[in-house]
Amino acid sequence: MPVLSRFYGIIIRMYFLQSEHNPPHIHAIYNDDVAAIDFMTGEVIEGDLPTKALALVREWLSIHKHTLQEIWETQEFKKIPPLE
Repeated sequence: MPVLSRFYGIIIRMYFLQSEHNPPHIHAIYNDDVAAIDFMTGEVIEGDLPTKALALVREWLSIHKHTLQEIWETQEFKKIPPLE
């Protein structure tokens, strides 16, 4: 699972088998916590993140939603800038 971005100890990854992994989402890893998050809505689909980490991920998602949609549709991996 490629790493799309890293920031504040959070790793953002995406599987590239979209037909098997709908709705479109990313996987956010922070220490021992992992969550699958719908990148269009910010909703946690599975797992859990600490409140502050989830807020940072949602902020990052709001900035990069369109890029993530493009990656999901084309399955062409590209690095995405971290949250600063």
